[in-house]
Amino acid sequence: MSLLEQRSLPFRSRQIHNSGFARETNDFYATPDWVTEALLRHFKPRGAVWEPCCGTGAISEVVAGQGHKVVSTDIADYGYGKPGVDIFRRRTMPKGCQCLITNPPYGETGTHRNQDRSPAAMLRFVEHTLMLAGSVQGQLALLVRLQWIAGKRAAELMSAAPFSAVIALKKRIQWFEMGKNTKTAQHHHAWVVFDWQHEPGRPPALLFG
Repeated sequence: MSLLEQRSLPFRSRQIHNSGFARETNDFYATPDWVTEALLRHFKPRGAVWEPCCGTGAISEVVAGQGHKVVSTDIADYGYGKPGVDIFRRRTMPKGCQCLITNPPYGETGTHRNQDRSPAAMLRFVEHTLMLAGSVQGQLALLVRLQWIAGKRAAELMSAAPFSAVIALKKRIQWFEMGKNTKTAQHHHAWVVFDWQHEPGRPPALLFG
């Protein structure tokens, strides 16, 4: 069985940072425009783009603003795109889409309203979206914490996948503004890019945004 076929990896999670603020429902944090712009400076989507965790359209609007057709969905209803679409129930990309771009709603900071935020949940999300992109020999771009890439299971997964680039962000993302109570951003992030048409054996590019 390949790494991409494995599911529910059995390992424990741990809390690595507490921002001091309550988490948003469904782990929703809008992605600042500059983050998506940094991706698109180095990455050109093929065909239409699917944003399956669209929220209020932060990523979708930037991608569409650069001339790309975007299909926007979310499991929750934020008044943007098509709500009620659970990506884990999908086995194919939306018609015409050959690229998936999103900020996954998973991480390593505990749980919220029964949402599994363990490293295993993030790996399952990456594996599933890789399968979806692979169904059309397409592309996948995911925003992750930079340190996630160095994890043993993440590294094994990416090594077995058509990993084509990592775009490390030179600035830290400030997810929310709380005036004088705003805390300094704690984590570095990066876009990890997979391409099912990436030449086998060719190493991934290291880029900066």
